[in-house]
Amino acid sequence: QVQLVESGGGLVQAGGSLRLSCAASRSLFSINYMRWYRQAPGSQRELVASITSGGSTNYVDFVKGRFTISREISKNTVYLQMNSLKPEDTAIYYCSALTSSTDYWGQGTQVTVSS
Repeated sequence: QVQLVESGGGLVQAGGSLRLSCAASRSLFSINYMRWYRQAPGSQRELVASITSGGSTNYVDFVKGRFTISREISKNTVYLQMNSLKPEDTAIYYCSALTSSTDYWGQGTQVTVSS
């Protein structure tokens, strides 16, 4: 089992930056994928970025060049650095841990970008 705790959301003006954190309850090496998703009001949850247990990263097109996923192994923590934020980035951001058998989710953190 994996418990995930997200933090770092908030209100920011367009063009600003935020860094989200996701602390996992066990080693990141034991988790196949750590992923960030987001869900805007009235929309489906969508994948934003992922990082594998080996450290490989992947991004969806609409965040490439603006968002960076990284990790701190000693803290079992994954980050999402978000720069050049746009109002359309407003959503609840969720952290996910995909193991060989189960997908675990955090409680989400709200990100609001004002124009």
